[in-house]
Amino acid sequence: MDVKTGFFYVFALIMLFSAFRVITARNPVHAVLFLMLTFSQAAGIWLLLKAEFLGIALVLVYLGAVMVLFLFVVMMLDIHIDSVRQGFWRHVPLALAIGAVITLEMAVVLFGGFRLSEAPAVPETVTNAAGQVVQYSNTKVLGTLLYTKYLYPVEIAAVLLLIAMIAAIALTLRERKDSKKVDPALQVRVKASDRLKVVKLAPTQAPLPVEPPQAALVEEVKA
Repeated sequence: MDVKTGFFYVFALIMLFSAFRVITARNPVHAVLFLMLTFSQAAGIWLLLKAEFLGIALVLVYLGAVMVLFLFVVMMLDIHIDSVRQGFWRHVPLALAIGAVITLEMAVVLFGGFRLSEAPAVPETVTNAAGQVVQYSNTKVLGTLLYTKYLYPVEIAAVLLLIAMIAAIALTLRERKDSKKVDPALQVRVKASDRLKVVKLAPTQAPLPVEPPQAALVEEVKA
């Protein structure tokens, strides 16, 4: 067994263990951290397969943005573990059935389409459209395939993501009774008379008696 195969087994074992801990960890923060470990090991496997772009994208997008956002959300929500665990065993049969269906689907796809005895050889140099010999770049090849052969699937995925983003914004900004937002149109049309009103109130206490002037002041006034 060479070094590359050894690293593959190490990454695969750590990834399987961390993926198992994602669904068995009692603390949601620990589950998110184990999920980040899973993605990091998957990125290592991508790098072993000479798919540098996918490995770096997995680290930058998922570990650097998505999972950090998940971690902040989980920590800010202050989820009550006891309330989440209620009814767990009642939904276990349905969860097992869904997991079995997903496993069978993945097995059919993997065993039906990936029957290779060894990894395909990656050329060091290729010939471009102008007939020049350039260094092979899987990132460039991936971009070419995405925007030529798979252009319509990429556009459909972009539209679906846009719809999901708009739906998330619409669900977040729905009318709520506890919302303290103010309509900007009402702020523009506001008048001073609507903000401040002077009201005359009757005195609630009798006025205090005026003290008699002192003798010195009286003499000074007479003088």
